[in-house]
Amino acid sequence: MIEKSVAPFSELGPGTPATLDHVKKNIYGRYLEEFNPGEIFLHPRQFTIDRSFAQEFATVFMDANPLYLSSEFAKAHGFQDLLVHPLMVFNLALSIGVQNNSEKALANLGYYNAQFLIPVYPGDTLSSRTKILAVDNKGADKPGIVHVRTLCLNQRNEVVLQYERKIMIYQSNGKPKGNSKPGDPKAFFPESNTPKLSFPKLQFPSQLKDTTWPHTYFENFKAGQIFVHQNGRTITDEHFQWTYRVGNTHPLHYDKLYSSGISGPMGGEPVVYGGLVFGWLVGMASRDISENAIWELGFTEGYHTQPAFSGDTVTCISRVLATEDKGTEYGIPAGEVQFQLIGLKNIKANDALDKFGTDLFLKENDKKKLGKEKLPEKIFEIERRLLIKKSP
Repeated sequence: MIEKSVAPFSELGPGTPATLDHVKKNIYGRYLEEFNPGEIFLHPRQFTIDRSFAQEFATVFMDANPLYLSSEFAKAHGFQDLLVHPLMVFNLALSIGVQNNSEKALANLGYYNAQFLIPVYPGDTLSSRTKILAVDNKGADKPGIVHVRTLCLNQRNEVVLQYERKIMIYQSNGKPKGNSKPGDPKAFFPESNTPKLSFPKLQFPSQLKDTTWPHTYFENFKAGQIFVHQNGRTITDEHFQWTYRVGNTHPLHYDKLYSSGISGPMGGEPVVYGGLVFGWLVGMASRDISENAIWELGFTEGYHTQPAFSGDTVTCISRVLATEDKGTEYGIPAGEVQFQLIGLKNIKANDALDKFGTDLFLKENDKKKLGKEKLPEKIFEIERRLLIKKSP
């Protein structure tokens, strides 16, 4: 231990003349020409997730699955402790990488091939790193597309999440660039095209069956079902705090001086960070479809089709795409269910289904070639796959 006396210090400012000879203006983020395929970025900062943070995320984002709320429930199913919500893991992994990947981005184009591979528990420390898969340069006057793969690692350098996304970014075109740390193609990056899921052999504690509602077991789901989730969630200025709580540094989400200088639909008020919108939609759907899920296997083909702002009320609808009985492959009787999740804003889910019908489930980017108009009330679309236990 070091012990050292600390004396009061005197004020120096009034007697020190100010000059403008050594002004520093740090610039963060990268423009399109600053990305090269094969580069690997080791993102600054790590997050240790304590129990209160994990439970707060699960409750603020309205999830009803006890695995994220009750350590006793999770342990009885074979886990070490309550699970950190997968959308919290995803948001931290993405946000830690924003400074390198997308702080200069015009838009996040989509999420692909997300796979949650091992449990994350309170006390775990998460970091992330990203590999540039491809850069599509469309010319100096048009935004290009950067395709990346991100790994989220725990304190043992185990991959807990692997996913890809595509980001729309302009070239600098004379704008000042930052001095971001260069990527390293040789950095440790334990990616896999066929990653393996690893968690404890599961158990079914029948004495806890009344902890969840009985209508969300595997047998309750059939392809073609449409679940119209009845609750909405009005987003307030809380989104500013949550953007930084998960580590996202893009000023579009919390700096009105920045956002008001942008033209088009993303300009004006700060835009709600899309990962938060995704989290609220998943939470609102949970009582109907995932209260008895035992693992979020992953998601893909996810797109934010319209921005959300403070004051918007988001609602959602889920459609069952496929079911697959897995017997006891996971230790207890369970099956996999694939859903399409549709996010809406400022319209009740019941009214949206009545108004738009099956057009809700068409991908927005396919609407033009189908001769249809995009839906301004539709803000999100994604497919997700859940492992859901069978009824006892």
